[in-house]
Amino acid sequence: MSAITERPKRRVWLRMFGVGLILWILSALVTYLTGNPNLIPTLVLLGSFLVPVTFVAWAFERRDSGEITAELVFRTFIVGGVLGVLGASVLEAYLLHPSPWLYVGVGLIEEAVKLAALALLTRHLAVKSMRDGLILGATVGFGFAALESAGYALTALFTPQGLSLADLVTTELLRGLLAPVGHGLWTAVLGGLLFAWSTREHFVLTARLALAYLGISLLHALWDSMSVISLYATLLLTGQPWGYELLLRDLPAEPTGAQVALYTTLTWVGQGLIAAIGVVWLLVLVARSRRERPGTPPARTYRVATSRHPAPPL
Repeated sequence: MSAITERPKRRVWLRMFGVGLILWILSALVTYLTGNPNLIPTLVLLGSFLVPVTFVAWAFERRDSGEITAELVFRTFIVGGVLGVLGASVLEAYLLHPSPWLYVGVGLIEEAVKLAALALLTRHLAVKSMRDGLILGATVGFGFAALESAGYALTALFTPQGLSLADLVTTELLRGLLAPVGHGLWTAVLGGLLFAWSTREHFVLTARLALAYLGISLLHALWDSMSVISLYATLLLTGQPWGYELLLRDLPAEPTGAQVALYTTLTWVGQGLIAAIGVVWLLVLVARSRRERPGTPPARTYRVATSRHPAPPL
């Protein structure tokens, strides 16, 4: 029974976050003081991976079966994240074009590739409980988020005026704060539902999972498009006819202080509501997974207890 009963020491994630945060702050200070560009990769990687890795470590401490090993979590984080960003990049490049439905397409594609990566990497698991699906789904999502954040940080570094360390740090801070309510949350919900009705032999695609996929993709699309929605809402509430004319011609218009404040408020309130919906959805599934745990069949428990081999690598 050691595969089930042995657990890593609790609150390892908290120490990981504390040490990582100190290292990231030191990296930012030394990079700023010395101007050494060789430190930029260190700053980008620490800032992009700190929050995702911390949340994965926190979730790992709450796994349901002995099959969820550190090796499996590492593989789903790295391989799942890479497969996700590569698949999304290829499909978005060939399938998406500028249109009012662009962000809907982004949500559908990115949630699909993350779910497919999760299914590919966990197809050999003997036990597929909802709780483990939540954990491994979050792991794939956070891997995707970490790699995506690294890309955004590097993009923010390069400006028309040259390298901007301030923009890089600001981007990493913002994306680090928002990471827990983005990709990790969305893929956790889908992973939990995918595992809930699946068996050792195969995954079961149900109508409920399909509806959840559409719902999560819609939340994703709304999150990505909130800045655009807030812009049009601000113009609708405070704009003048000439402002609309400049917008249609893609010409810059100087906003008033009131417009900036309203736009910022609408954006944060909108993203806050989207995050709240996702968090409530996740909490409902977590509560359901706790109710299901006492009813695990003895045969399933015996298989996990006697298994000494984690899921085979790809």
